Amino acid sequence: MQHLGTCTLQTHRLVLRRFQVDDAKAMFDNWAGDGDVVRYLTWPAHPNVEATQQIVQHWVQQYSHHDFYQWAIVLKGLGQPIGGISVVEHRDDIAMVQIGYCIGKAWWHQGITSEALAAVMEFFFGRVGVNRIECRHDVNNPHSGGVMMKCGMKYEGISRQGDLNNQGVCDCAHYAILARDYAAQQTVQNR
Repeated sequence: MQHLGTCTLQTHRLVLRRFQVDDAKAMFDNWAGDGDVVRYLTWPAHPNVEATQQIVQHWVQQYSHHDFYQWAIVLKGLGQPIGGISVVEHRDDIAMVQIGYCIGKAWWHQGITSEALAAVMEFFFGRVGVNRIECRHDVNNPHSGGVMMKCGMKYEGISRQGDLNNQGVCDCAHYAILARDYAAQQTVQNR
């Protein structure tokens, strides 16, 4: 893999960019402070905007590392972050990245998360040279799996009581896509 860091990516509706310190209020208001949004995530809702600001400041410092990937999902026209998508784990020895994402409730079920994930997948396969992209979700949050399937990921199974999130110990569904499968999908779509 040739790590490039968090580069700005654009889609039809979105700009995926680095977080900035002044994004903290929008992040808190739009998703990080909402218990419904983080219900199945591994981090709790932020208690206040100051907690969000500390996290964003940490991310801003981490952008100097070329293997750090943390994007703000910005809806064009709105001009502020409505969610985030990031690499939560990477393994250079097998050229793998694991992606995590969340988006504010006001933007659920509009295809925005799928659009963001598709852009990140294209970046990792096309520019970074990743061989495997994987995601996972609590089985009680099937909409997250829908995002993964919509982006062409294959269901690989369930780790029973294999994860811990805000609901406690949970069963975890795993999805992944390999570079060769992604390339084949792109060839079919471009016909």
